This record gives sequence, C-alpha cells and structure tokens, in this order.
Amino acid sequence: MKINENSLLEGNAVVLVPYTAEHVPRYHEWMKSPELQQLTASEPLTLEQEYDMARSWREDNDKCTFIILDKQLWADSSVEEEKCMVGDVNLFLTDPSDPTSAELEIMIAEPSYRGKGIGKEVTRMMMCYGVTKLGLKKYQVKIGLDNEISIAMFKRLHFQEVSVCKVFKEVTLEMTVDESVRTRLLGETAGMKERDYRNACSDRQEMMSQ
Repeated sequence: MKINENSLLEGNAVVLVPYTAEHVPRYHEWMKSPELQQLTASEPLTLEQEYDMARSWREDNDKCTFIILDKQLWADSSVEEEKCMVGDVNLFLTDPSDPTSAELEIMIAEPSYRGKGIGKEVTRMMMCYGVTKLGLKKYQVKIGLDNEISIAMFKRLHFQEVSVCKVFKEVTLEMTVDESVRTRLLGETAGMKERDYRNACSDRQEMMSQ
C-alpha cells in the first residue's frame, strides 16, 4: 500500500518498517519453515516470487504490511536491518463493499521473541495505524484452532469469538472500534512515533560510516 511505503512506526520494544527488497532473503528463509507455513496458511514461494510479493505489498491498495524489527538491535547502526527482523504484521482490506473493515495477521517468526509481549504491542500499533491512517472501524482475525497462544492473546485484547470453522480448523474473532475502543487504543499506543523511513535509513547509514 502506497500510504505506508515510507512510514516507520516506533514503539517500546519494536520498530515497524515497510517490506522492501532488503528484507526478502530473510523472509524467504523464514517461510521455508513448515511450522510458519501452517500458522500462516501459506505455500512456499521461490525467491523470485517473494520479491514479486514484496512489490505487491507496496503497490496493492488492499494490502498494508510492516516488517517487525527488534528496536534495541535496530538502534545499533552497526547491525544490518535484515538481522533485526522478528516477523511481520499485515492488514487485508478484504471487503470491497466496506473499506472500514480489515483482516489482521501477525507473525512472530523468530521463536526467541515469542511470549514476550511483542505480539500484543505490534497488534495495538497496527490497529492504531489502521484507525488513524486508514479509517478502519472493524478488525477480524482468523487463527488456527491449535494456535491457542494467539487466540488467547487476541481475546485479552478484547477481540470476540464469532465463529469456528471445523473444515479449515480455524476460529474467527472480531473487534468493532467504537469511540471507547478508539480512546483506549490511542491511550495504549500514546508513545508510538511515526517517522519517515527513508530519513531513518539515511541516519543509520551515516552513523555506520562514521
């Protein structure tokens, strides 16, 4: 999505950046994992297909994605950005008749980062971005029934279970963003900062060259 192609979102423990060609090799390695393929209901792609996918994330109006970076690692300009990658978070505007509704997906690909509250922080950041920048008012998540940790996390974030599909072995949860939810969400992400990604990359490169 063009709106976020140069947006960087800075949180407490993470930095969210647009999905660029620089991130593709590591992302491609992640998606060779049968576990991640199952969790994301994805098929493995060739490296060339992954580069095409990265381009589509930037250009398609119905997709918005950020790569999740470890903020502490990323703050060290000597560490390549690819090595700071933790996972990704996506919004799909799946209903042409309702542009205020989106499906949310989050993947913490690096096992060592799971269970540390990162998923919760990233979800709140992405929801806040969707509300304030895209005008979203309803979020939906679809999670495999065996992914109990993710289901529990979204329920703690006040998502409500609306259906269970035994054929695809997944549960659907939703949240409608009314004024009280919007106020709470903005409060929970009050420390989030939005910066120009190009400027941030230039600053890191200058620091590396010093």
